Amino acid sequence: MLRNDDIRVVSSAIKIPLPSKRPTCPLRTAHSHIANATNSFAQFVNSFASHSTEFTRSILQKSSLLCSTTLSLTGDRKRACPIRRLASLSLAEEAQQKARQNEERVLISEVLVRNKDGEEMERKDLEAEAVQALKACRPNSALTVREVQEDVHRIINSGYFSSCMPVAVDTRDGIRLVFQVEPNQEFQGLVCEGANVLPAKFLEDSMRNGYGKIINLRRLDEAISSINNWYMERGLFAMVSAVEILSGGILRLQVSEAEVNNISIRFLDRKTGEITVGKTKPETILRQITTKKGQVYSMLEGKRDVETVLTMGIMEDVSIIPQPADTGKVDLVMNVVERPSGGFSAGGGISSGITNGPLRGLIGSFAYSHRNVFGKNQKLNISLERGQVDSVYRINYTDPWIQGDDKRTSRTIMIQNSRTPGTIVHDNADGNGSLTIGRITGGIEFSRPIRPKWSGTVGLVFQHAGVRDERGIPIIKDCFNSPLTASGNTHDETLLAKLETVYTGSGDHGSSMFVLNMEKGLPLLPEWLSFTRVNARARKGVEIGPARLHLSISGGHVVGNFPPYEAFAIGGTNSVRGYEEGSVGSGRSYVVGSGEISFPMYGPVEGVIFSDYGTDLGSGPTVPGDPAGARKKPGSGYGYGFGIRVESPLGPLRLEYAFNDKKDRRFHFGVGHRN
Repeated sequence: MLRNDDIRVVSSAIKIPLPSKRPTCPLRTAHSHIANATNSFAQFVNSFASHSTEFTRSILQKSSLLCSTTLSLTGDRKRACPIRRLASLSLAEEAQQKARQNEERVLISEVLVRNKDGEEMERKDLEAEAVQALKACRPNSALTVREVQEDVHRIINSGYFSSCMPVAVDTRDGIRLVFQVEPNQEFQGLVCEGANVLPAKFLEDSMRNGYGKIINLRRLDEAISSINNWYMERGLFAMVSAVEILSGGILRLQVSEAEVNNISIRFLDRKTGEITVGKTKPETILRQITTKKGQVYSMLEGKRDVETVLTMGIMEDVSIIPQPADTGKVDLVMNVVERPSGGFSAGGGISSGITNGPLRGLIGSFAYSHRNVFGKNQKLNISLERGQVDSVYRINYTDPWIQGDDKRTSRTIMIQNSRTPGTIVHDNADGNGSLTIGRITGGIEFSRPIRPKWSGTVGLVFQHAGVRDERGIPIIKDCFNSPLTASGNTHDETLLAKLETVYTGSGDHGSSMFVLNMEKGLPLLPEWLSFTRVNARARKGVEIGPARLHLSISGGHVVGNFPPYEAFAIGGTNSVRGYEEGSVGSGRSYVVGSGEISFPMYGPVEGVIFSDYGTDLGSGPTVPGDPAGARKKPGSGYGYGFGIRVESPLGPLRLEYAFNDKKDRRFHFGVGHRN
């Protein structure tokens, strides 16, 4: 935002102080206006007194009562009892007399509006504004002092005049009531001090329509309210604190912006709520927030900071409490309650590669995780997943924000040993037995935000992979004498350079999403594989009344020398439903599209109607050994069906019943959202 330059003007000024109770209406209680109006009332009464015996008598009575009151209050305290009673009676009689005086009426024959010198006004439009403000004061009407006072207030409240004095003049035709008014100056310029974040253009636009015109305090009040609303809409602690009308028609606005003086972290015990010593380093929390010292404090930005700290995953509760500091600044105290930093967990899941047999797809898992290593929000995860065929041993160490980096770059170091079923590419329908693919991988990845909703990842991963039979013996050919590795050895070795970019909408599963992934095999050694793989997927959600339409598409292609087990497998729970895993095709290229309509049924239960289509684009025979052709996979197919989903702590539980174009029917059960 532009920073407004302060302008210094040396001149006489009329100050219009702002009320403390209602800061949003700074001009409605201008003390100078009230003082002028009060003097006018007194002169009005005095002028009436010279022409009305009733008014004269009441004023004299009022004076004598005041004298007696003064005497009674300054007398000897030891003998003050009867005098005090007299004072009480005098005050009561004075109040009654004043009330009667305000209700006594005087006949007015003529009502005029003149300038402060009693002459005709040059600006007839301003004279018309004053006349239009009058409600009670009309020619040939009997008026009370209170009614004249109210009309004086109405003239002042029109906003065009700095003073208004009612004067009663005795003429041969009767009493003439003259309102002597003094218009405000013409607006010729603006000086604004202290507005460091308010855009200069917004300030100019707020006052643009008033240049060269008489300053209207009501319009000025509206302009100040718009400035205060600008701060309020952005949650900023700031407001217009003072207004002055300088000589020459220059307006001076003083803006008070509450800058952040200091930010401190206070750890609270999760059970007692008492202040305690935290495990997390304060600088680890402070660098996550966007509010910094010297900035104008924004409640909206503070709310985002709270959400950001919570997403670190190491805090159970976070709150920010602003406290006043010296010189109009504000101190921020962030109260945080830490979660337990580490622990063991156990769970289960379903393997996408095992679909035959009632229990063969079940997987059990056991993990240890530490969310806050060294108090720097670094994550350590050691996990084991084990099924009858599947097994995955994984160690991940993640630093969500590398120290000293201003781009919020994260680093992940990973080591993994996995064994997965090879049936998605080499199914065992031919009686070849179960094949498993073993992989040992290790690598490092760096990720960072690129722009709002976009992030990028680069990495380097080494993979040692091969195929084993049901006895665990490494093999290089299947029963069709087709190769199972690309190198011809029992194991393939590949150094992969990885590049990925991700777009996410609101973060909800039904929002828009796009992922582009590219991997390049680097043949630094002659036996290392060299191939390039590109994979992309996109998703879009559309609200249709209470239902939601989900559209998704994915596709990919591989160029170069790659092993058959790296081919794209089509068909199954996360691909084309109605088919077993990998039963549609195994190709060098693929495209899969899906459409779903989900609708609420009862509580956490949703109903789903879906349709899927997938194809290998005729690339099956180009895969080494043509595993899809040898097993008579169609290469393309579609499925459709219905199902239910239930929200659970593990994620959505999906139970679906699907039909395919071969007239086969199949149940699918999954945990979590589709890829």
